Amino acid sequence: MRIAIVSGSDKNYFPLLIEMVHSVRQFSVDRNIDICVMDAGLAESQREQLSPLVNQLVIPGWPNGISEEKSKGKDYLKACICRPFIPEIFPGYDVYLWMDCDTWVQDWSSVEMFIRSAAKGDRLAITNGADRSYPKPIRISWLGRWPRKIGSFYNANGKKAFGWATAKKMIPHYVLSAATFAIAAKAPHWKRWQEVIVEAAMNGKMFPAEQLSLGKIIHIEGYKAEYLPAYAMWQCQHKPFWDAEKSIFVEPNEPHATIGIMHLSGVDDIRADRDVKTEIETTDGKTVSVNYRYPLFAAEKLTIAKPQRV
Repeated sequence: MRIAIVSGSDKNYFPLLIEMVHSVRQFSVDRNIDICVMDAGLAESQREQLSPLVNQLVIPGWPNGISEEKSKGKDYLKACICRPFIPEIFPGYDVYLWMDCDTWVQDWSSVEMFIRSAAKGDRLAITNGADRSYPKPIRISWLGRWPRKIGSFYNANGKKAFGWATAKKMIPHYVLSAATFAIAAKAPHWKRWQEVIVEAAMNGKMFPAEQLSLGKIIHIEGYKAEYLPAYAMWQCQHKPFWDAEKSIFVEPNEPHATIGIMHLSGVDDIRADRDVKTEIETTDGKTVSVNYRYPLFAAEKLTIAKPQRV
């Protein structure tokens, strides 16, 4: 089985991308896994730095149906809009695992979980906003007995993209976490996702059309998904715990499962600066000051063997 881990970035997110790649290579050097990257506006010096660490580095074109008026000056959004077209951009693999450039691997077992689920062939492997450690996904403002305003990702973005009738059906569902997902090349989702993302991007916002369109085909149209636990891909706007004995991030509640993939969502200051820290609780009842970024990365010290497969 040929497996590709795919990501994408522009020049601004390159420091995070290179950390993500290094985190994968720490585990995957001896495994049958390629790393493929969409160049969504990298500088030439960044391409040169990245090329020895990945198997393919491709500048994708805009999908058919995305107008020049909509896409002009927004090449950085190709990393979002081109996700449903991954098998065409990087053909020849059996399973594709997408990882946003602001994710990194702490524990390889979660990567294996995503791949194992997707390898069943008929489903999307993904996490969502449903977890005991995450707050409720819908915020409602009330006027007396009646809801005045619904604060929901699907409400805010779905109305323009698909119309109110569809958005209303999507609102009760948890948002799919499109920062990391896996899907087999033969899965039936790809073609329909391609159609829906173009519709969403042209009618609504380009970002985050990929997440919104996934929600539509899974929640409304019935394409199959397997929901993995939140610790498989943790959203860092919700603080994890720290296991001081093992020096790892873990979920906040017993049994404090090891977090597999860290997603630097909702922590813009930490994404911008490795020196920025935040206080989190430890499993032994203390607090510690940490930065959520990949801790082992040091470009001048870390050497990764160039992948042999092309």
